[in-house]
Amino acid sequence: MKKLDFLNRDQLSQIHKLGKVRNTNRILNELSPYLSKYREEYSTIYYLNSQGRQYVNSQKIRRKNQFVNHIIMRNDFYIFCKCPVEWENEIRLKDNHYTVICDAFFKMNKKYYCLEVDSTQKMKVNRAKIQQYIGLYRGGAIKEHFGHFPGVIWLTTTELRKKQLKELCSGLPCAVYTIKEIR
Repeated sequence: MKKLDFLNRDQLSQIHKLGKVRNTNRILNELSPYLSKYREEYSTIYYLNSQGRQYVNSQKIRRKNQFVNHIIMRNDFYIFCKCPVEWENEIRLKDNHYTVICDAFFKMNKKYYCLEVDSTQKMKVNRAKIQQYIGLYRGGAIKEHFGHFPGVIWLTTTELRKKQLKELCSGLPCAVYTIKEIR
């Protein structure tokens, strides 16, 4: 939870291979002094409380907010990628002219990737972000630094948005998934 901020029960069970729901619930109950939780639709979302943060030496205070579903989707992709060791959230990529803060930056199969989660933002915002990526791609500084330009992966909610994002990303090393495809 220090690394991923917010997790639901199923995600915790998958990441830590806790087995059946009953065992996962038992372990979460034992960890309850270190966790805060709340209900979101049909699942319970867990995060570190002050005692939990102190135990794992984390300074980041988490509170329920409107971005939790965004973070849960990001964590679904983390699990889909088989929990890469090199995974960092909210990383800034920049050159002299363009700057992008990607939702996650990770390394898989000796290549780097940027993850962008599109849960509720307007397509106008996505369009602007893709223009920044295209600028970084054409500039070449990022490619020079990493030896290749990191692939841009979009995770979205619907097939229509997937199609729109694919069209906008033409000319970039890019892949687009829907949340249904990875769950």
